Amino acid sequence: MSPDTEQFHSRLRMRMRARATDEPHRASSQLELLFDLTFVVAIASITAQLAHGITDGHGFQTVIPFLQVFFAIWWAWMNFTWFASSFDTDDAPYRVLTMVQMGGVLVLAAGVPAAFNDGDFLLVTLGYLLMRLGLIVQWVRAAVEDPASRRTASRYAIGIAVVQLGWILRLLLDQAGLLPNLWQVPAFIALAMAELLVPMWAERHHSTNWHPHHIAERYGLFVIILLGESVLATSTGVAASLDAGGVSGALVTISAAGLVILFALWWIYFLEPTGNGLSSNRDKSYVWGYSHYAIFAVLAALGAGLEVAVEQTGHHLDVSAATAAYGVSIPAGLFLLLFLAVHRPIVEHPVVRPSVILPAAVVVLALPLSVGLIGVVGVVALIAVICALVVVVSVLRRTSVHFSN
Repeated sequence: MSPDTEQFHSRLRMRMRARATDEPHRASSQLELLFDLTFVVAIASITAQLAHGITDGHGFQTVIPFLQVFFAIWWAWMNFTWFASSFDTDDAPYRVLTMVQMGGVLVLAAGVPAAFNDGDFLLVTLGYLLMRLGLIVQWVRAAVEDPASRRTASRYAIGIAVVQLGWILRLLLDQAGLLPNLWQVPAFIALAMAELLVPMWAERHHSTNWHPHHIAERYGLFVIILLGESVLATSTGVAASLDAGGVSGALVTISAAGLVILFALWWIYFLEPTGNGLSSNRDKSYVWGYSHYAIFAVLAALGAGLEVAVEQTGHHLDVSAATAAYGVSIPAGLFLLLFLAVHRPIVEHPVVRPSVILPAAVVVLALPLSVGLIGVVGVVALIAVICALVVVVSVLRRTSVHFSN
């Protein structure tokens, strides 16, 4: 058999083995990047629905379905990411099963409007089921082909399947009218907690071989996706404002401020050496990985808030200035607080100091109190200034430490 033929067959089908945790130059594959694109659609859909809820004066009521659907999106993405970090073979069966999971994401995205507007989670649950079936088969394959990981992989397959039956039962009871509205959220919380417990149970005796720098890169790419959705949401608001009233100084100012906020938050997130921190603190990966749900959720919510603020400035939506201001300040301020809380356990010498980020977060969260004096544009502009100052102070501090050493 020629070398080219051997290479073809190895790519067509290769034995699934746990990958090395110290594999050099481990980066996201083209398949992982393609996989992420399907989540762009799902996140754009829930961001738009949250923006509509805020615009219609139902922001608080919309938050619950937003967090529920976002959990399904985040958890499916995270499970795929950590599995790929440990067992990615990139052969034909692996690619096909990844495509199945991508199809599930698209089905879920199609069901977002019904989930938000009618409380109908049929398509969302079916899409989630499709994603989980693909992952279960992957874990079964790992259990069969990698004896060293058999116990852990089998537990993952069993745990995911059992919890998925719970989601199906919840859907059936809801469709039959046997699940009272009062029990909808508690049932969701119980099943979500069960999902979170599966990895802890599965890896109780033997952990998977995830790569710290690969995981850090994957999480960073998801942050970029979320910030990209905020750019899209802001541009949607600008387009609607231009259609309603044309260009104005206020519209230009708030659009520029929104861009500065997004750029500053991106800069802040990537200031910390997360890969090195995870490498040195593998035992804290659960806390770090799970708590990113909150970071990701507030970044998605920021996109909705910016869209509402821009539209409110451009053609005076039927929403109060305070609501529009809080729609930006709450996710931006929470991001600063969550960033500190999430990275502090794994980063020994943080670049972004608590003495810088904590006061900044407090001020950002309090700024909407002044909306009566400076307006929504003033509030968003000041949030941009504060976030930019956090970047400037942190970068200057890192530079001074570097030169002192």
